[in-house]
Amino acid sequence: MYFTKESGKNTYRFFTNDLHRDMSNKMMLEREMHRALEEKLFHLYYQPQIDMRTKQLIGVEALIRWNHPKIGPVSPAEFIPLAEETGLILPIGTWVMETACAQNKAWQEAGLPPVCVSVNVSLRQFMQLDFAEQVERILERTGLSPEWLTIEITESMTADAAHALQILDRLRSIGIQVSIDDFGTGYSSLSYLSRFPITKLKIDQSFVRDLTENRQAIVKAIIDLAQNLNLKVIAEGVESNEQAELLLALNCTEAQGYLYAKPLSPEEIEKRLSKC
Repeated sequence: MYFTKESGKNTYRFFTNDLHRDMSNKMMLEREMHRALEEKLFHLYYQPQIDMRTKQLIGVEALIRWNHPKIGPVSPAEFIPLAEETGLILPIGTWVMETACAQNKAWQEAGLPPVCVSVNVSLRQFMQLDFAEQVERILERTGLSPEWLTIEITESMTADAAHALQILDRLRSIGIQVSIDDFGTGYSSLSYLSRFPITKLKIDQSFVRDLTENRQAIVKAIIDLAQNLNLKVIAEGVESNEQAELLLALNCTEAQGYLYAKPLSPEEIEKRLSKC
């Protein structure tokens, strides 16, 4: 019944063993996510963000990981959509932000060069009326200055322009930076984009992966748009020197991807920062 409802109206599904197995797996994952939150089984890795001209680490993106004690690593692509569906994304999202902010503050207190930590937020999180106040309370609890936190949202979160403007205005008034993730893959009204108080556009890796002539034109258009709006721009998914050189030629100077580093543990980031 639930699978049929998810597929839309005027359809049907026959019960099968595969369907039963999929539903049982979803129920098991939901139970285990509750347990992971209670027993602190989630952990964060951090992918470096690099200035391609100097090769210096200028920021990190916090990425959640889950290594289940019995079934092993569970992909975020598997459990994050289920967390969204069940509402568990709200406590998980709060944990991610608080953990990332506390870690960044710990690096600073250890005397390491300060960098900005980027945290992705879900649509459910962003649509909460008190979302900005929640973020402010997390900063107060962890002691992290707002300038060292970047909130990453997606284009779809700006569909309700009035709500987006209210939340983004509040975040920027606090001093938090705001980035639009996966830019170019969704729908954005350019008139609204010019009004949103954002600080950075992130070029989606689908454009970077295969920089054909057409895709280079799209990337150049995004970079030109960002510069005209006085925004920073960063490319994700950079995996080769050829991609990096093309992006630099197009005037994109910030990037993240396996060419520079895979997501690293807090201890590995600390070693990288100590060399800056």
